Amino acid sequence: MASGQELEAGVRPDGDPHTAAPPWPGSRHPLGAHFRPDRTSGTDRTGGPDRPRGPGTNFALWAAGAEAVDLCLFDDADQETRHRLTEQDCQIWHGFLPGVRPGTRYGFRVHGRWDPWTGARWNPAKLLLDPYARAVDGSYTSHDAACSAVRNWPEADVADTVRDNRDSAPYVPRSVVVHDDDDWSDDHRPRTPWAETVLYELHVRGFTMRHPEIPPPLRGTYAGLAHPAAIAHLTRLGITAVELLPVHQYASEDHLQARGLVNYWGYNTIGYFAPHAGYSAAGSRGGQVGEFKRMVRALHAAGIEVILDVVFNHTAEGAELGPALSLRGIDNAAYYRLAAHRPRGYADYTGCGNTLDTRRPQVVRLITDSLRYWVTEMGVDGFRFDLAAALARTTDGVDMDHPFLAAVAQDPLLSRVKLIAEPWDVGPGGYQVGGFPPLWAEWNDRYRDTVRDFWRGARPDVRELGYRLAGSSDLYQNNGRRPYASVNYVTAHDGFTLRDVVSYDRKHNEANGEANRDGTEDNRSWNHGVEGETTDPEVNALRLRQLRNLMATLLLSAGVPMITAGDELGRTQGGNNNAYCQDGEVSWLDWSLLEQPGWRGLCELTARLVRLRRSHPVLRRRAFFSGRAAVPGGQPDLAWFTPLGKEMTEADWYAPTACLGMLLSGTAMSEQDDTGHPLADDSFLLLLNAGHEPTVFTLPGEPWAEPEAGYRTLLDTAAAGTGEPYPRGAVVLGGRSLQLLRVPTRP
Repeated sequence: MASGQELEAGVRPDGDPHTAAPPWPGSRHPLGAHFRPDRTSGTDRTGGPDRPRGPGTNFALWAAGAEAVDLCLFDDADQETRHRLTEQDCQIWHGFLPGVRPGTRYGFRVHGRWDPWTGARWNPAKLLLDPYARAVDGSYTSHDAACSAVRNWPEADVADTVRDNRDSAPYVPRSVVVHDDDDWSDDHRPRTPWAETVLYELHVRGFTMRHPEIPPPLRGTYAGLAHPAAIAHLTRLGITAVELLPVHQYASEDHLQARGLVNYWGYNTIGYFAPHAGYSAAGSRGGQVGEFKRMVRALHAAGIEVILDVVFNHTAEGAELGPALSLRGIDNAAYYRLAAHRPRGYADYTGCGNTLDTRRPQVVRLITDSLRYWVTEMGVDGFRFDLAAALARTTDGVDMDHPFLAAVAQDPLLSRVKLIAEPWDVGPGGYQVGGFPPLWAEWNDRYRDTVRDFWRGARPDVRELGYRLAGSSDLYQNNGRRPYASVNYVTAHDGFTLRDVVSYDRKHNEANGEANRDGTEDNRSWNHGVEGETTDPEVNALRLRQLRNLMATLLLSAGVPMITAGDELGRTQGGNNNAYCQDGEVSWLDWSLLEQPGWRGLCELTARLVRLRRSHPVLRRRAFFSGRAAVPGGQPDLAWFTPLGKEMTEADWYAPTACLGMLLSGTAMSEQDDTGHPLADDSFLLLLNAGHEPTVFTLPGEPWAEPEAGYRTLLDTAAAGTGEPYPRGAVVLGGRSLQLLRVPTRP
């Protein structure tokens, strides 16, 4: 068998008639393309005569193992001109081109060894995106020529070792020069404390595409999300932060394009500095950058923080026979984790074909440079890290002392923004819920599973539920974190919507084109007797009550609640629990649901619960409950009750039951406000009954409540209104219902 360098296919590029002179030396810092309105190269750098002053752009690319780098510029007719970068310093190739202005499209062709057995996959026939590009024009069109190796080589077992010499330029996007001099002097960040945060996970396109008050040209865009009609809904709900599904430039996978579908969610990043051009009403030649900034300003002006869902665990280049779009062609072995037993392939801890190698300083630099850019120059307030365990992997497994986590912890900027981990990946030992260090909050899937199971009657007792309602101290207290380390959610983009949780027992993903094999089987859902939509009034009434139960539980639990966009208005995906490729009515919010009384009522209930949470510190605690009194002789800050009105014993936690009472004492709070004064609040009794039959619940008396005064019913999910307004002695807790009562106490 000949070597991989000799097994070549396709047609070698002809001599390029548009090869131009090398650029001036330029600078190795900063990485990427940076326009300079007025510049001279200076004799101190080149040793030659001064150059004329004038605008131009400096280009710098880290490519440690490369033998040569060509900077490729494209005019409006898509004609390519190549400039060989002749300067290399600290493994960075750089050069300055006078006259190159913002809006110019460019890419790189990187020369080097072709030796897949050692991970070397340089191929100058492939046009590559700048990893630091601030904007991207065009999209990836699936084609074999975009791959650095020959996909259809007759001997499939060595196909990834055979270099494909066809030009990929017709099928791949271009980087864009952007001039970014915004100082954000007119922006006022909300800076909401973690304990007061209410997250709202939304998709920029899906949230705005069907909104009747957003002008059609702005629907599906950053400008659409910045529109007053979109922001009005967020402020009516009272949410404090939007968590945007990926807005980094991304590409659709080959298998989706072959089926006529797209990667709708965006978890397939190819540009860590570029806002996705497909969400821009201002075009793709840099206009997307300014439009994104204006969106952030508008949300900030409404008191809403912006958190980005970021995907640093893998890229859109996929496995060995995926396209060469950027990092693979720049320095494959330096950016990706190669399989220890087979360096031709990748160590895949993501399920997406590759994993970025955060053991390497340049990869940590790429990620942290990106994070700092989005905070300082794009105005965002935090990040949710997809498959974050993959970022903390060492050679031997997941390590919470990992260089990446250490770099973030010591960074004076990044350590002050909101950081949320999806604390798992698909590799061995990848499930790390509760394991991330201080500074980090986590998506708490144990909260999701417990709450779903409780309300569908699948829990034998209430032990787990108690922990989840009280902030999951079993997961987060031991390493010094607070209740707000737990991001509580019942649904997210991945899985059933809230309405589908109570409407389907099984997934219905046929529209994805994978024979319903995709998506999880573990939905922890209950259709209440009928699969899917029904006209049965009893089933629909019970489902709506369960939705109220789930939403109320979420917003009355200690920790940070996350609402998935549309759950408050009854959005359905028709039972699709993996709508990642559905860019259409399956995924877009249907705003007409607000015209129906039942769904409008659910939305109003959600807003009322958020207001209640915001008004009462005891419902959004900064510290874990202790179960003890804050002062001698006082009340414990938390107590649990059986339906008999008695405090629960150890045996009660293990006894079969679907009913629980949780008393939160506002008079026993040991926390202080921002001025150092002790916090005091009302006390509340939360009653939950997941059983089918009504239960008489005896209300606690002394020392918990003033016996002469009646409790005040604030919420009863089984009643059309708020139930008996001032119950005394006992309440009837309806089957599958929740009540919240204000506890009467002495002044």
